[in-house]
Amino acid sequence: MALPKRRKSAARVRTRRANWKAAPVAKTTCSHCGVASVPHRVCMACGYYNGRQILTPRSKATQLPDSGE
Repeated sequence: MALPKRRKSAARVRTRRANWKAAPVAKTTCSHCGVASVPHRVCMACGYYNGRQILTPRSKATQLPDSGE
């Protein structure tokens, strides 16, 4: 197998890796409630997707209590 003749310097490696950037998360507004959400997913605020209610959203009373004591 072929092997590199010389070691790559840290600057050369880091310069190449500097171009790998994370893309920003795409957001759309829900057509039912107007909250920003991820596209092609059920809206977590109202439970609607593609004009139909898929989930019933949790109310404040049915949510799990905070464990930050």
